Amino acid sequence: MIGGLLEQRYRVGALVARGGMSTVYRGVDTRLDRPVAIKVMDPQLSADPAFVARFEGEARAAAKLHHPGVVAVHDQGVDEDRVFLVMELVEGGTLRDLLAERGTLGVPLALTVLERVLAALAAAHRADLVHRDVKPENVLIGRGGVVKVADFGLARAMSGPGITTDGTILGTVSYLSPEQVTTGAADARSDVYAAGVLLYEMLTGTPPYTGDNAVSVAYRHVNDDVPAVPDVPPQVAELVRRATRREPFLRPADAEAFLSEVEAARAELGITREDVPVPASGLEARTVRVQPVRVDPAPPAAPAATPTAVPPAPTGGTTGGTTGGATGGATGGATGGATEATVRVQRPTPPVGAGPMGTMAMPRTALAPPPVEQVVPAAPPVKPRPRPKKPRKTPEQLLEEQRKRARRRLFTWGSVAAAAVLLVGLGTWWLGAGQYTTVPSLVGQDEEVALALLEDASLKNLVSLEASDTAPVGQVLRTDPAAGAEARRGDLVRLVVSRGKPVVPQIQAGIEVDAARKEIESVGLSARLDEQKDAFSDRVPKGKVVTLDPPPGSQVSVGATVTIVVSKGSQPKPVPDLTGRTKDEAFAELTSLGFEPVEGPAEFSPTVDNGRVVRTDPGVGTNLPPGQRRVTVIVSNAVTVPDVERKRVRDARKELEEAGLEVDVQFNNRDRATVFNQSIRGGTRVPEKTRVVLIAV
Repeated sequence: MIGGLLEQRYRVGALVARGGMSTVYRGVDTRLDRPVAIKVMDPQLSADPAFVARFEGEARAAAKLHHPGVVAVHDQGVDEDRVFLVMELVEGGTLRDLLAERGTLGVPLALTVLERVLAALAAAHRADLVHRDVKPENVLIGRGGVVKVADFGLARAMSGPGITTDGTILGTVSYLSPEQVTTGAADARSDVYAAGVLLYEMLTGTPPYTGDNAVSVAYRHVNDDVPAVPDVPPQVAELVRRATRREPFLRPADAEAFLSEVEAARAELGITREDVPVPASGLEARTVRVQPVRVDPAPPAAPAATPTAVPPAPTGGTTGGTTGGATGGATGGATGGATEATVRVQRPTPPVGAGPMGTMAMPRTALAPPPVEQVVPAAPPVKPRPRPKKPRKTPEQLLEEQRKRARRRLFTWGSVAAAAVLLVGLGTWWLGAGQYTTVPSLVGQDEEVALALLEDASLKNLVSLEASDTAPVGQVLRTDPAAGAEARRGDLVRLVVSRGKPVVPQIQAGIEVDAARKEIESVGLSARLDEQKDAFSDRVPKGKVVTLDPPPGSQVSVGATVTIVVSKGSQPKPVPDLTGRTKDEAFAELTSLGFEPVEGPAEFSPTVDNGRVVRTDPGVGTNLPPGQRRVTVIVSNAVTVPDVERKRVRDARKELEEAGLEVDVQFNNRDRATVFNQSIRGGTRVPEKTRVVLIAV
């Protein structure tokens, strides 16, 4: 396909990545002359309506998202038998590349990457979309440290029908939540689980579970708790633990809730955000080398064998400008006459022992242990033997046997009676007081201690976070039911745990007021508008949010009011007073104030000298709106009459004409005559070409 043109518009360039369902190329939109990424479905799958629907669903899902942290989908099309997507090209690398270079990321950098990933996932969750395949290969890092989430190929509407059947697991096993493995169900909390695994891998360098095959990794997701992260602050380790709980209802409700917890932990630890570095390997040029393959003569024909379908190896295929690679090739024909080419594409090496890393569809039946067939050897034939003759028993022997049977019968019935009495007693105790327990006193305890006490009391727990001005982070504020209440064993006790003082959320300048209000109220704060605090801004459009007061990141009291500062647009600038200035001086001052000066027709002014500003249009003090900055400068064309009395007629005529005036000499117009009177006094301002009468003798 390289060099081809799709739909007479998209030029296909170099191969970027190959995955199980599609292949990604660099490309150019010839109509708009911009670089793009082109994702083409595997030709073997394009004939399958189910795969086509899933592939097109990627475009519909991603097109709903308009967020700077989500790779944009520009177009979707079909060219003959090729189904393709056109997406934003991100020049850089993936989080997998960064981990391959550095091994692990520090806590500040890991939290910075996680917050940007969660911001993109939160936008998807607000649109009722679930990503289902969050992993380092789908986190793109572009120039300038831009972090984007890619490959919404597995995303689907939470309220719509599922694409994955109950018998198939779709995703990357190293990041699958337990419910995806056991039932195939996925919601926003499944993405939170994958984000927690992502944070674990950024801090330790490897996923929590590794294995030689997908089944072993999937089993551990279902049956094991994610190990604790060593050598990090307790607040960071707690973020991983809460996000990777095996029970979905114990995790944060969605990415937005998890993002709030991450921001609260950052504020508590006083960690600042870091610039995300672009992986060096992601900026290197990717080359595709075609090498001939030598084909030996075909061996003698062998008996036909049943062909085995080899599925494409799962890779970290990514969208946009990712550097995830793929390998592929073909060998010569069996007759040995022709040869084909092998295409070798560089790809980042996954961590050692990482197990299956690519997106794949795995039958859920593969998780069941294979049935073991027991082979019972055939018994050898038994030859009939003659039955020995029993000797006759004496009367004493018969009486002893009767006594033994009676003793056995008495013992059996006694045991049955004792067991019945015991069961009745246990049932009576259970129906009475045995099935009940008392809720322990947990207020003021640390969350870990409270959970242990509930487990000892045979009670289940549900933890929710609430801001508090006085209680430290992780301390139990209250329980429902309260301490001392009677509850059945196995009942659910709700724990309300402190997350410390609330923090003013981070907002992006230019967002809508309603969006900022929701962000503020989501952390338990009140939002208000105050026209007196609204500010002028040359960058933020009128009516959009400029900032918050107190500023984002500030710790405030529970229920505190946060003022939304709204832009009043660009600050109006009044036209200055330029009367009497030269034209050059007036143009320079207007330009420095942001106006566009233009020269208008000259006007006569009896008070302003020639060449100086008479007035402006609009006038002095006029406030111009942001879209109108043109000011017309009007200059005086007045002529100041020179004093020529007592001068020779020749000199007087020359001086007046050079000043732009007309001259009329009376009585004696000889050049050597002397002017003793002029009709307009010297120093008077008059219009150009005004006639001046000279009286000469």
